[in-house]
Amino acid sequence: MHTMWKGSISFGLVNIPVKLHSATENKDIKLRNLHKECQSPVKYEKVCPVCDTEVTNDDIVKGFEYTKNKFVVLEEEDLQSIKDEKAEKSVEIMDFVKLEEIDPIYFDRSYYLSPNEGGGKAYTLLRQALEDTGKIGLAKITIRSKEHLAVVRIYQNTLVMETIHYPDEVRDFQEVPNVPEETNVGEKELKTAKMLIDQLTTEFDPEKYTDEYRTALLELIEKKKEGEEITTAKEPKTPDNVTDLMEALEKSLNESQKNKKKGSTTKKATSSKKKSTAKKKQKTAT
Repeated sequence: MHTMWKGSISFGLVNIPVKLHSATENKDIKLRNLHKECQSPVKYEKVCPVCDTEVTNDDIVKGFEYTKNKFVVLEEEDLQSIKDEKAEKSVEIMDFVKLEEIDPIYFDRSYYLSPNEGGGKAYTLLRQALEDTGKIGLAKITIRSKEHLAVVRIYQNTLVMETIHYPDEVRDFQEVPNVPEETNVGEKELKTAKMLIDQLTTEFDPEKYTDEYRTALLELIEKKKEGEEITTAKEPKTPDNVTDLMEALEKSLNESQKNKKKGSTTKKATSSKKKSTAKKKQKTAT
């Protein structure tokens, strides 16, 4: 697993040398833009619209647009002067909190933490302490010149660091348009909705969820590579136009109950088939 950062976790006087590894990967299928006529990849050049010349990286400086077409230019030396070199190499745990106190809207990206040379014992100590107390560490870390708020917690038997948004990065929910303030929901509608939720409630199994679009796109690409003829799929059936909320809930509940019955019938049939096969094998053996 690729190491993207080396440093240490510190809490109190305890210092744990660690390595940082990305815990997730983006599996989006990247499509290139090609020239339709010759199918060559299209190049995007950096051009100054005023000078009408191509510019190189050496000709580029950073700038902050504080008003339309007005910039504060920042040289590399300016940016370097405000960097804290120690912060680049440390995950400083400031507080310990309960995971359920942080709403999922704050979470950003996940990283695995592994112990670096000589850090195994202290790594195990922190992992065990977090597990026994049921707490997570709230920390700060600087990655690629950006300071992040983060939490350190346990995932399986591994320490995980998840960057989280600062409060001012989460938009105010009160700015969301057209959210109804009053809840005029009928008791029967609410009861039916709860029954539907109960019918659809299950244990979370991540393996049952797949990216169907990505799978279909990969299959399409393979067919194109093999020169197969591509046929257009039939239009999916559209559900009946249900405008009444209660009618929609009842239809959904009935469909859910039917699907559950089908599932249990299939399981029974499979179980009976297995028993029948087992009996046949026993008879053959005798």
